[in-house]
Amino acid sequence: MNDAHARIFAAIAAIPRGRVASYGAIAARAGLPGRARLVGRALGEVPDGMELPWYRVLRSSGQIAFPPGSRGFREQSKRLKAEGVDVRNGRVPMSAFGLDADLDRALWGMPG
Repeated sequence: MNDAHARIFAAIAAIPRGRVASYGAIAARAGLPGRARLVGRALGEVPDGMELPWYRVLRSSGQIAFPPGSRGFREQSKRLKAEGVDVRNGRVPMSAFGLDADLDRALWGMPG
């Protein structure tokens, strides 16, 4: 495992239960701003036996990246719902469930 992948995996592992993050946000937290696609590639190369909350990573729009109706789509949706995340039509409201949702509310009083 290379250093970039290790940092990406650490950033994903740090997403708390009931929260989600975009590929871009994970890249930025891993010190790799602008490398959202690298996050996607790294997720495709998770070593066997590594437990990682991969399902908490979404597109910046809050949309699940798997094709609707696919096995991956159903699994990701099921796991997120089990953590209390609101998933509707394959999309999660990032303003309510994103990593920075609490910070936005604290700073700007945005409803979540």
